[in-house]
Amino acid sequence: MFGFVSGSVRTQTRLNWSLAIALVLASLPSPIMFGTRNSSTETILCTLRPERRSAAPKGHVAKRPKRGCSSTRKKRWHMAETAKQHIDRIFASVEGGDAAQRSVLSMSWVRCANTHGVDPASRDPPQILTVEELRSFRGPIEQLIDNAQDELDELYKVVRHANYVVLLCNRQGVVIDHRGNEAEAACFRHWGTWLGGVWSEALEGTNAIGTTIAEGRPVTVHREQHYRARHIDLSCSAAPIFGSDGEVLGVLDVSCVDPTLSEHSHALTGALTITTARAIEERLFRDRFRREWIIAVGLPDEPCSTMLLAVDRDQRIIGVDRIARDWLADGDCSLETGTSLWTIFQRDRAAEFPKAGSDAPTQLLLASGGTRLPALITPPTPQWGNWQNDSLHLRPRFRMLGSKEKIIQPQARGGLPPAMLRRVRVYVESHMDENIDLDMLASTVGLSRYHFARSFKQSEGITPHAFLLKRRLESAQELLLHSTISLSEIALAVGFADQSHFTRRFRQWSGVSPGEFRKRQL
Repeated sequence: MFGFVSGSVRTQTRLNWSLAIALVLASLPSPIMFGTRNSSTETILCTLRPERRSAAPKGHVAKRPKRGCSSTRKKRWHMAETAKQHIDRIFASVEGGDAAQRSVLSMSWVRCANTHGVDPASRDPPQILTVEELRSFRGPIEQLIDNAQDELDELYKVVRHANYVVLLCNRQGVVIDHRGNEAEAACFRHWGTWLGGVWSEALEGTNAIGTTIAEGRPVTVHREQHYRARHIDLSCSAAPIFGSDGEVLGVLDVSCVDPTLSEHSHALTGALTITTARAIEERLFRDRFRREWIIAVGLPDEPCSTMLLAVDRDQRIIGVDRIARDWLADGDCSLETGTSLWTIFQRDRAAEFPKAGSDAPTQLLLASGGTRLPALITPPTPQWGNWQNDSLHLRPRFRMLGSKEKIIQPQARGGLPPAMLRRVRVYVESHMDENIDLDMLASTVGLSRYHFARSFKQSEGITPHAFLLKRRLESAQELLLHSTISLSEIALAVGFADQSHFTRRFRQWSGVSPGEFRKRQL
């Protein structure tokens, strides 16, 4: 293999036709190399580094096929010519051009040549890790894998008809999870776009996964934009997945092998990948801070973009995501742990921080002024809640905040105005230990029974009876957590007829009895 070294590239001998012919073999099916390597992560990655090859012998020139020869030979010659032209472009890009004006892809080509020493003419097949080797990479990021499952399924539903494969990779470029057509598994393995594939720049040259890791931003690489000639039929789009600390945890990628795919058609997958990666980030954030209040704030002039903040019961910030850190830093806002939420936003006593249950829509105004921002406040999940509650808590909200009208102004759809809703909530809280019926609630806002029930459900998404039961159970849970009174006294305090009725309803709601719930908190 020939190596590129900065300052000496122009002295290199150009590839001859013999090497170009050899490149054709890289695009033909060849056995995948499964290595039996040391299972430690560091040893595996070191072992995967390709060795340099010497150039093909001089003097052998590939001749243009004569008229009347087989179509297979013509196709091989055309592929060899395409590969040679691609490598000539690599030479020209690395040799010349102003470094300050290079694109992301051309800078990646220079890294691959001068830093990693990758041979663009190499016909080596992609590295595929064994099951034992892959296990050591999956273990440290099981939380990422678990939170990505639903989003991977949804993304694959969209792209599978175009024969794309969806890849979830760690920050070393190792494919740790995937979605794809199992009937095409042999083809995907041949190209390395399958479980266990390794796509770092140091091994495979410029590619969406490896270049996304190197750049820390979304990258789309279409066909001949790849560094290695072997990969010029691949098209891939990737986006980084950031943790709450702002560090890259992994990469989401969609790839396909289709020589006829246009660059414009493939570009559509870039937006899908970015949106799905953002959804996975939000799930990770909500999972990490599931015992705190999470505030999702829609950003102005940025559709479907939200920042996430986690606050404790005293409304102090204990966690922010990458977007919040970047966006608020531009406004010189302090984001140190323990900072009061109301040093960033103007205090709004109308903003409701629910103790449990569904999200509370509100609007927040930055302390520095400006427009009001739509927001959703999600309460903590109960420590011993059921799986349905966890699923709802982890669900991304950034798509919901794309429409202010839908979230902030439910009354525009025929629901109750905010003032009436507050009046109903106050009545329920102050008469929790009493028998409350629909007529009583309707009378608090001066509406008929039928009109009130319909408008309330439009506003809250549940019937008045379901809302009342939920508030009784949430209040009972608070008493179980923060008091020592008996179960029978709690049942009466929150409006149940007796302890038996309370126990049955609480078990249906949380999955455990009140007594068991209290024991687990001790």
